[in-house]
Amino acid sequence: MEFEIKPQKKLSLGLNELWEYRELFYFFTLRDIKVKYKQTVLGFLWAVLQPLIMALLFSFFLGKAIANYTELPLPYATFALSGLVLWGIFSSGINNAGNSMVSNANIIKKIYFPRLIIPISAVLVGVFDFFMAFTVFIIYCLFNHVPFTWIGLLYFPLAVLLTCIATFGVGCYLAALNVKFRDVRYIIPFLVQFLLFVTPVIYPTNITQNIYLKGLLALNPMSAPLDIFRAGITNGMINWQTDLISIASSIVIFIIGLVYFKKTEAYFADLA
Repeated sequence: MEFEIKPQKKLSLGLNELWEYRELFYFFTLRDIKVKYKQTVLGFLWAVLQPLIMALLFSFFLGKAIANYTELPLPYATFALSGLVLWGIFSSGINNAGNSMVSNANIIKKIYFPRLIIPISAVLVGVFDFFMAFTVFIIYCLFNHVPFTWIGLLYFPLAVLLTCIATFGVGCYLAALNVKFRDVRYIIPFLVQFLLFVTPVIYPTNITQNIYLKGLLALNPMSAPLDIFRAGITNGMINWQTDLISIASSIVIFIIGLVYFKKTEAYFADLA
């Protein structure tokens, strides 16, 4: 009996394999959630408290200054909280995914499974935290009589999807890079903090009229998700001209991260 061994296609995503091993998504995600909140007094409440506390701090130190500098569609506390709730997916996802391959080195060396499952599951932990915070955020908005429309509610899943695309792209790139250069794990927290302040999370995109700064904001992959997410609670118009640039940037980052991850995954077992 003869067997024909065919080489795997270059940069194959292995979607069939991902489906065959789909139960591992649940296993890794649930395990990471349990580890994250293990031996904590407040448990899952931290997913809600983190954006709330940050929104309060930014409101105290920056609220009046930003409100006086530019027109906001919402009270600053609500505006900041809306951005921080969605930003949680990105920040948590990058931190989790960036360190995911190294932290799972023992499993990678022992058994075979599609390596993409690990960073995807790491991002899903951030999505879980988001839904916890988002539920409280919606209650907060209803309590403060923030108007919603059915069309506006459709913006939320779109914003989450775009955020996951950007997060997965950056997370995959950092996860693969971290396997080779362990310094990356120390850079990631600083990178997340830096990105927070160069992304319109705690300030609106119209805060500057400088054409170059507006161009940089348009290239930011998180600008469109934040703009779309806020449109869902303000019933405002979406600036598709700049948001499409942000979405294109997000897709490019997603492809780069995925390609780099697939090109280097053959060496993960040796380097991890």
